[in-house]
Amino acid sequence: MTDSTPTAIDLVGRAYLYYYPLVENLAQVERYVTTGVGSNPAAPFNSFSHARKLADETDTFVTINNDTVYSMGSLDLSVGPLRLEVPPTGDRYHVLQFVDAWTNNFAYIGTRATGNDGGTYLITPPGWTGDVPEGQTQIAAPTTIVSIVGRFACDGPDDIGGVAALQDQLVLTPVAADAVAPTGIPTPAPGVDPAIAFLEQARVLSQAFRATPGDLAYAAQFAPLGVDEAASPYVDADPTLVADLAAGLDAGKAQMEQTSHHGHAPVVNGWTVGLHMFDYNLEVLGLGTIDEPAWKMAYPDDTRYVLRAVADRLGLWGNHGYEAVYCQAFTDIDGEPLVGASSYTIDFDQDPPVGAFWSITMYDIPDYYLVANPIRRFSIGDRTAGIQRDGQGTLTLTITHDEPTDPTARANWLPAPGGSFRLVFRLYIPGPPILDGSYDFPPIRRSR
Repeated sequence: MTDSTPTAIDLVGRAYLYYYPLVENLAQVERYVTTGVGSNPAAPFNSFSHARKLADETDTFVTINNDTVYSMGSLDLSVGPLRLEVPPTGDRYHVLQFVDAWTNNFAYIGTRATGNDGGTYLITPPGWTGDVPEGQTQIAAPTTIVSIVGRFACDGPDDIGGVAALQDQLVLTPVAADAVAPTGIPTPAPGVDPAIAFLEQARVLSQAFRATPGDLAYAAQFAPLGVDEAASPYVDADPTLVADLAAGLDAGKAQMEQTSHHGHAPVVNGWTVGLHMFDYNLEVLGLGTIDEPAWKMAYPDDTRYVLRAVADRLGLWGNHGYEAVYCQAFTDIDGEPLVGASSYTIDFDQDPPVGAFWSITMYDIPDYYLVANPIRRFSIGDRTAGIQRDGQGTLTLTITHDEPTDPTARANWLPAPGGSFRLVFRLYIPGPPILDGSYDFPPIRRSR
């Protein structure tokens, strides 16, 4: 890129949206293997990091849930195949979600996908051609870096012990007796202006972790930006070039944020229903996924890659809709922004049709982190202790910053921050009315 024309800026903006999932995802993988994230301690590659509590405001990870306890495994298959042992979980909902370097959900183990009886699995790197031992199920990874995002349903602090007992039975073992040390994530070249560091990260990471053939065909248009070059073109770059590239990156960021609030998902009673948020993966669908047209985005590539970036901005490592549906709200039913100075109610005449459970979680803006509050309640749903229904069985949730004085409203209170906030409605193993779009989501109504 040698000029700052609208066309050139648009190219850099598209590159930002295309590479954002790779760069952001691997930054989080690096956190897990070096410093840990919130209540998940650091754990080296090819081992699990287990949280021993439900997430709270100390877990600075975008749109983290407060329903399940996380077991995270950052895998580096440069050591060769790994054997994974999963214990039986009784009647406890769980899911082990497999995510490649580009954030494609390519396999699932768990209640919905494989049942609760446990099993042994062989996770293999790209291009592996060996024999799968009897009694093991192969999971073929598209990239050498893989995240296992494990979630175990937890009914509160008193249930942590039961979850921990299952977590400790998750075992990862390299198959090769003489496995070498993991290669890890490559380091960008030094001497790159921070304003364009993103492009250097994209260059290094995209060459280390190859995208799918379809993605590579789309990415060919970015070659003029230097992302395919073996040596970094961004080191000590001319200030004019830096300014032009930075302008393009800013344009891409602005488009992502604008689409994050408006997007392409249907809106039902104010809820943006993310039924197909994570359907951007068209090419690598393995164990436990549904490889059908209904679960593959049919948008043109330019739109699909924008939506992929938005999905990862709003809910990195979110599941396909058939595992869990994520609905978000920034406004009430009248289109007014949600703010803690107001009070809101949500009425449930009956519980949503789910095979597992449902919840509504509070997040701040713009970080999308959980919100500190005096009663330590970060989400509310059908498993929340002490919630009260009226004589007809209706559950009325109250959402506001100030503690309600009415006893029922207090029992059903989801605390909000003083300023703007975002709600996420999660439905685990959604039933047919949710998946076919016939479920009538309850509106968020401002009461004062």
